[in-house]
Amino acid sequence: MPNDQARTGHCNCGAVRFRTTGPLREVVACHCSQCRRQSGLYFAATNVPDENIVIEGGENITWYQASDFARRGFCATCGSALFWKHQDDPHISVLAGALDQPTGLNMTKHIFCADKGDFYEITDGLPQYEKGSAGLLVAED
Repeated sequence: MPNDQARTGHCNCGAVRFRTTGPLREVVACHCSQCRRQSGLYFAATNVPDENIVIEGGENITWYQASDFARRGFCATCGSALFWKHQDDPHISVLAGALDQPTGLNMTKHIFCADKGDFYEITDGLPQYEKGSAGLLVAED
């Protein structure tokens, strides 16, 4: 699937559904402590410009202000983690696991590896960054 085609996705119970159009960023794995605590492992997310996503069931999304910089959106019914939104970015991060397959995406890097859990290793050979990486807007203090 070319990276610029429309994609669909949803939470586990289907109360929140979304459709993206246009290109998506490749998947980035975030190992920060907030992502680990919310997901149990790490977040694997892509992103899309705000104007290229349509969300149905938005009233079922609970937004948690995770830091001074960003908030996290999850389904209020089933608890599925769905979105991450930096307040200064005109893009929304979408959890790759919420996308319907095939996604046509690839994971390209790992960020906040200094915070990764002690119960797993990163062995896929992709670049690993102690914190964020150049050109990637993250919620750092």
